Amino acid sequence: MLDSHAAGPGGTLGTLFAIGGAEAKLRRRTVLRAFLAAAGGSQARIVVVPSASSLGPEVVEVYEAVFSTLGAASVVSARPESRADARDPELVALLDDATGVFMTGGNQLKLSNFIIGTPFADAVHAAYQRGAAVGGTSAGASIVAEHMIAFGSGGSTPKQRMSQLSVGLGLLRGVVIDQHFEQRNRYGRLLSLVAQSPSLLGIGVDEDTAAMVRHGDQLEVVGRGAVTIIDGSHLVSNAYAAKRTAPLLVSGARIHVLPAGSRFDLSRRVLVEEAEPLPDAELADVRAAESDLRGLARDIAAEGVSPTNYARHLRRTRPS
Repeated sequence: MLDSHAAGPGGTLGTLFAIGGAEAKLRRRTVLRAFLAAAGGSQARIVVVPSASSLGPEVVEVYEAVFSTLGAASVVSARPESRADARDPELVALLDDATGVFMTGGNQLKLSNFIIGTPFADAVHAAYQRGAAVGGTSAGASIVAEHMIAFGSGGSTPKQRMSQLSVGLGLLRGVVIDQHFEQRNRYGRLLSLVAQSPSLLGIGVDEDTAAMVRHGDQLEVVGRGAVTIIDGSHLVSNAYAAKRTAPLLVSGARIHVLPAGSRFDLSRRVLVEEAEPLPDAELADVRAAESDLRGLARDIAAEGVSPTNYARHLRRTRPS
């Protein structure tokens, strides 16, 4: 079962975003619009964390321009380039009033090495606990989970030693996230990780697509691609015995391919289906029943007053 964090005192968990990379920045911008909305829309105070990137200030300028154009109240950058930076109180303080924390793409192992186990990472956790939208694209998506793919190779066939895990932020537990999933053919490596650790739920996110997680475990797909979920709850594998880079025996994995609008309960590991709309006749009956219940509720509430006032209430609400 997925182990998700509880909200802090007086707060509610924020929304997590695992974006598969190459999200649209010029036209539709569906994924980034969704992130901004979750961060507070026109009141959003977004902190961009570009530490994973090998690019210079231009990577920040792109996201500053996009989020500002979409209407964010403020967009600033916090770029720890070492563990010492990630302990700098001034840099950490930039996250104190953030309503959105967006981590860019690049090298996720670099990002993990710089921030995990530091006050900066603690501040990201605190932002999420108080309701901020937290996540990112590509490398910034992978680090959201407790277990993070550090590196690996592509291919459709799951093989031993296909990828290496490292530690992530742990905002989303019990899962492992891969990005650029369809575009870089990463099905095999995600399946191999689930075969090696069947308790983990594998989440593969296509480009320009986001796995958006609310309430700690309710996933919804946003964007033009799909999110692939691999559930190894009933999986049979020879991962414990396979040698070197041998192909793995994997049987019984349950695969969910979810396009935009699909919803999935990560704790129960089931698709959340839309409720069927009621026929007009049934809808009318439901509304009539609701009206009767409201009247009954008023009667029950009135029973607590004096007999004289209760009698007056009945005369007002009952036909003579």
